[in-house]
Amino acid sequence: MSDRDYYEILGLGREADLAAIKKAYRRAALQYHPDKNPGDSEAEDSFKEAAEAYAVLSDPQKRRLYDQYGKRGLGAGGGFQGFDSDIFGDFSDILGDLFGFSSIFGGRRPGRAQAGRDLRYDLEIDFEEAVRGLETRIQVPRMEQCQECRGSGASEGGIRSCDECGGRGQLAFQQGFFTFARACGRCGGSGKRITKPCGRCQGRGLVRQERTLGIRIPAGVDNGTRIRMSGEGEGAREGGRRGDLYVVLSVREHPLFRRRENDIHCALPISFSQAALGAILEVPTLDGGEDLEIPAGTQSGSQFRLRGKGVPRLNGGGRGDQYVTVNVHTPQKLGEERRRLLQELAKLEGEEQPGPGLFDRVKNIFG
Repeated sequence: MSDRDYYEILGLGREADLAAIKKAYRRAALQYHPDKNPGDSEAEDSFKEAAEAYAVLSDPQKRRLYDQYGKRGLGAGGGFQGFDSDIFGDFSDILGDLFGFSSIFGGRRPGRAQAGRDLRYDLEIDFEEAVRGLETRIQVPRMEQCQECRGSGASEGGIRSCDECGGRGQLAFQQGFFTFARACGRCGGSGKRITKPCGRCQGRGLVRQERTLGIRIPAGVDNGTRIRMSGEGEGAREGGRRGDLYVVLSVREHPLFRRRENDIHCALPISFSQAALGAILEVPTLDGGEDLEIPAGTQSGSQFRLRGKGVPRLNGGGRGDQYVTVNVHTPQKLGEERRRLLQELAKLEGEEQPGPGLFDRVKNIFG
């Protein structure tokens, strides 16, 4: 039993709650665990002290006695007399969080079938397919459980218990006063050894096959949207859970539209006369042509909104809007009649003697 104060060992004040006590123990266990400090007796002693302090302070009844009477209030046996089942469960959780089953059980829980791997499938779709949604089919190459050996990896009669672990799948080892279990390295934690591999899968328990899967893509998806297809990943050996398939979407660009979240943006070229006099023009939308009124005197760069003509929201709640930006088009070639009319306009605007830069000034008149 340690002579030091339990709160001091964990670096805590006496008002610390259970969450703080667990956090402090995790920190100490990570720092002083014998696996991380092989052959260091001081680290091992510190690890034992932290475990002793945690065993008392994490138990409400023991902590109350300790706070009132000190270590003598815990009885002649001291504060740390091995683990009861609850304390052991807490230590198991903490050590599992710290080191994972890779250090405690060698990468898998003994006696449990290993799950199949998750897979990723990249799917490219058109802009309008992303907006409207679609149902399609994809070809997915993946590992499937071998039907000939049912995932065991062995031919009939070709399996026997592992002679290293006696079929238990794990080996016990001692670290200080802790006893840990580690997956048997010879059988990988399965407790069995293959003496006659399956002829079809060569002992792997899995074979590569290509599957055709139907997938429904909801309206409103965007670049990078990830769709999970539960249980459609790789198969697993001997009854293990299948992995999942994640379909990651890539959306092709549209020649007219640009998307910003759930809104659609597009540009509409108009003439000087349409900007000056006003007009009703047909604008392309995702639902077909839509009439848009251009007021007289509209300036280049003006933006108009078509409500509800954007992208459907994935979580419901209608659609975004479409924004139309008008750009006044300046003609680069003028016939004689158009030139004469523009010159007349220039005179009306005070340009008596047309000279260099006339058309730039006319452009400025209309924005």
